[in-house]
Amino acid sequence: MEVKEIYWLKELSKDYNDLVGKKCANLGELVKLGLKVPYGFALSTKAYEHFMTATGLKEAVEKIVGNKRRAGLDTNKDVDGMIEMSGRIRAAIEEAPMPPDLAGPIAECYRMLSEETGGGEVACAVRSSGAVSMPGQMETYLNVKGEQDIIYHVKKVWGSAFTTRAIVFRIDNNMPISWAPIGVAVIMMIEAKAAGVILTLLPNIGDTERAIVEGNFGLGESVVSGEITPDSFVIHKKDMAIESRSIGQKTKMVIYGGTGTTLCEVPEALQGAACVEDREILEIVRIAKQVEDYFGAPQDMEWVVDKRFAFPENIFWVQARGAKFAKKEVGRDEEYVIDLMLQLFRK
Repeated sequence: MEVKEIYWLKELSKDYNDLVGKKCANLGELVKLGLKVPYGFALSTKAYEHFMTATGLKEAVEKIVGNKRRAGLDTNKDVDGMIEMSGRIRAAIEEAPMPPDLAGPIAECYRMLSEETGGGEVACAVRSSGAVSMPGQMETYLNVKGEQDIIYHVKKVWGSAFTTRAIVFRIDNNMPISWAPIGVAVIMMIEAKAAGVILTLLPNIGDTERAIVEGNFGLGESVVSGEITPDSFVIHKKDMAIESRSIGQKTKMVIYGGTGTTLCEVPEALQGAACVEDREILEIVRIAKQVEDYFGAPQDMEWVVDKRFAFPENIFWVQARGAKFAKKEVGRDEEYVIDLMLQLFRK
C-alpha cells in the first residue's frame, strides 16, 4: 500500500480504512464493485498531520486541552468549558493558512476533478471520513466551488473533529481529545431528483429478509436529518416485491443553487407523490443486496437519483456502512451499537 496525502477514490479499498476513514475506503470499494459513485478524491490522515504539524497547531491544541484538563475538564459535565474549548480550537484550525505544499496538490486535484466532470468549477461535497464511525459528530459541507473554498472547507471539516459532540464522544470512550486525525472526501455534487437511504434489514426487529428504502425529493440531507417524513418502502429481498409503501406528505426538500444549500418548498403537486419510481426502488435494493453480499453484513447506504440521466444510469451511491439494529450487533465492528445509541440520542 502506497501511503499518500491525497488519493482518487478509485485508488482506495477497505484496506485503506485507517488512512482515509471508512467513508472514503468504502466508496473506493463501491467503485471497484462497479457501482456508480460520484467522481472525487480523498485526503488522508497524513494530510491532516501535515497541516497540524506545519502550522504549529498540534502543539497549540495540546496546550489548549492541557490547560482545560488542569482546570478540571475531566468529564463531559463541564459543558461550558467544552463549548469554549471547541470554539477556540475550531477557530484556530479554520484561520490557519494551508501550507503551500499541501494547498497546491489539493487545488490541482480539484482542477482535475472539474475537468473530468465537464470543465468549469464543479460543485462538491466536502465530507468527514473517520476511521472510527462517529455519525453526526463531524460536519459535511455541500455545494462548495472554487479552489480556495475547497481548501477552506477541508479545514472546516478538520476543525469539526473538535465539535463539542465529538469531544464528548472521545471523553466518554477514553480517546485522546487533542489529536483527532480524520480523512476528508471531496466528491462532485449530484443533480438530485431524489435521494435517501436503504437499510438491507428492518432495524426495529432485525428482519434480514427485508429491506427498507426511504427518500425525499432533492438532496438526502432532509432524510438523514429527520426534518421531514420521507417516503418509505419495505421490500422482500428474495422475492423483490414491494410489500408496503408509505408516501409522506413531503412539504420541504433540500436543493443547491449558487452556493450552499437551501431548504425549500416541495411543489404542491408533488407533495403527496412518490419521490422514486418502483423500478428505481427495486434497482436500489438489487444493488444494495450486492454490496451486502460483498461485505458479508447488512448495509446502511445512501443513494441519489440524478435527474440528468436515464434509468438505470441515474442511480448514484454516496455512502455505505454497516447497518444497525436495536437487539444486537450486526456485522463485524463493535461501533455499530454505539452508532445506534448516538442516532437515537440525536432523535
